Formats: sequence, C-alpha cells, structure tokens
Amino acid sequence: MQNKPSCQIELPDKLYFKVGEVSSIVDVPAYVLRFWESEFKKINPKRTPSGQRLYRKKDVELILWIKHLLYEKKFTIQGAKQYLKTQSPSEKEAPSADILQEIAAELQKIKDMLA
Repeated sequence: MQNKPSCQIELPDKLYFKVGEVSSIVDVPAYVLRFWESEFKKINPKRTPSGQRLYRKKDVELILWIKHLLYEKKFTIQGAKQYLKTQSPSEKEAPSADILQEIAAELQKIKDMLA
C-alpha cells in the first residue's frame, strides 16, 4: 500500500500473532480488533481448532494501517473501507513474501512429520 504511516512499527519475525500480541502491538483493546475484523473483511485471521485467532504479519500491518486511517487521519469506518479499496489492486498481482514463507513453513512441518 502506498503512503503508509510514518510511524512504522518493526514487527517480530514470526508467522502468527495471537490476539493479545496484536492488541499490544497496535495498542487497541482486543474487542476493537474483533470489531474491525467484522467491518474490514480483509482482516481474516486463521483460527485454531479451539477458535483462537492467529493473525499473519500482513494482517497486523493492515490493522496498523486501519488504525492510522481511523485515529490519525480521522477517517470514518466507511471512508477507510473506501480508501483501502482504492489502494489494493497491486496486492492481487503476486503472492506476498509472507504467504510464501507461511507455505514453506507448513511444507517443512509436513516433511518433518513424514521423516
């Protein structure tokens, strides 16, 4: 996405983040994350069998961007949705490095289980 907030946060290098970790990183309560998840369909954390949310790095980056739009740029929810729609065509061109890293890690786990 273009024009990302200047206050970029360096995220830990890991595949998944629990809701509590994301809440701390983004500095919003977990219920706000759950609300944003219902409003912004691009935020789509994986679920464990027990139902716990696992956010990918790209989800956390998107949440940080949404927070910037809502809290700093004073967008409405609807305005932020509209803005994000206009900023996303490049995401569809190629898989992100995070997705490729996630696939590689899953394949390694399968390989280890078969060995």
